[in-house]
Amino acid sequence: MIVCVCNNVSEWKIRQAVNSGMSSMRELRQNLGVASSCGKCHSCAKNVLRECLDNNVPTAHRHIHALVFQPMPNGVTVA
Repeated sequence: MIVCVCNNVSEWKIRQAVNSGMSSMRELRQNLGVASSCGKCHSCAKNVLRECLDNNVPTAHRHIHALVFQPMPNGVTVA
């Protein structure tokens, strides 16, 4: 699927860029031209970027992140 019509950037190109180390919209804009013309693709490109980054995080880290930021039940204290 083409995400950025102005610069002919596909979802595949964004995924490939993320796999090669890009991790921000700024990097995608600078290297691929995503959202640098009319800007209508920004939200779609950002969603693809987030999905790729989420999928690239090892499963163990996702679980640790989820556990670290869970609020503690009332009355429970950490020693």
